[in-house]
Amino acid sequence: MDAKEAGPGTRPAGRGRRRVPSGLMPYALIAPALLSLLLVLGWSLFRNAVISFQEFGRRQLISRTTEWTGFDNYVHVLNDPRFWSTVVRTFVFMAANVLLIMAVGTLLGLLLNRLGRKMRLVLSVSLVLAWAMPIIPSVTVFQWIFDTQFGLMNWFMRTLGFSGYEQHNWFGSGTSTLAIATVLIVWMSVPFVALNLYAGLTTISGEIYEAARMDGASPWRIFWSVVVPIMKPFFLITTFLEIIWVFKAFAQIYALNGGGPNRASETLPVMAYIEGMGQQQFGVAAAISVLTLLILLVAMSFYFRLILQQEKEQS
Repeated sequence: MDAKEAGPGTRPAGRGRRRVPSGLMPYALIAPALLSLLLVLGWSLFRNAVISFQEFGRRQLISRTTEWTGFDNYVHVLNDPRFWSTVVRTFVFMAANVLLIMAVGTLLGLLLNRLGRKMRLVLSVSLVLAWAMPIIPSVTVFQWIFDTQFGLMNWFMRTLGFSGYEQHNWFGSGTSTLAIATVLIVWMSVPFVALNLYAGLTTISGEIYEAARMDGASPWRIFWSVVVPIMKPFFLITTFLEIIWVFKAFAQIYALNGGGPNRASETLPVMAYIEGMGQQQFGVAAAISVLTLLILLVAMSFYFRLILQQEKEQS
């Protein structure tokens, strides 16, 4: 029955439906994901914050009692010299990793853009395999490479003629342990930067490169005057993501040597885990994790400001 044949009390099809305003549609689409994040992460953050104000140890777990201590856990953590040395160690570790990741990833991205089809495919597959490797198996491989007795690195150093590498303990100090963790994290993170940079470089017209070469620009000059300005949003966002990813890195460091020796390779996430699961001081561990989040937010606020300034300049 069409509209002409319909009776006076019949509405045309579709007229009774309520449509979501176009301005609210994006928010309606992301609402389920946001609600899931609030339920899963929001509740966990809330409970962690609550525990940070409690004396929460083995005795409280057994007796199921709640003992509120106010800011005592925060005072204890902030007065602990180990916490501040761990903060410095975490930022140095993060800065070294992010610089290496961005530098090596950028070089590999530029190489992908210059290679032929076959070699580009080989390198891309190699990067994807490194990227897809699970963390714990990767740590196990690196532990074997740097093993004291059967490690590949000791054999390699002896082959090159270096002395003192007969059963050398690469995990004997916090610095060397974090250096190995840096190699591991860089190896696992570089593919993300390289592949995304290559994808961005494919959007740059070849005519721009050709015009720069006709003006006598060297490859180094082309990179700084052509590639960097065009790919600046990519570098800013990728650096931001890598800072967060490295700052919260836990499994790579803890699985290598448990934060040792003598907790000398601890970062803030590892310290929170050891205080909680190792020392059974869950209130102190919760306070460390809250302070870690606050420190990261304060540090990233300066980076947020830089990104916003870049967006204003582009607009």
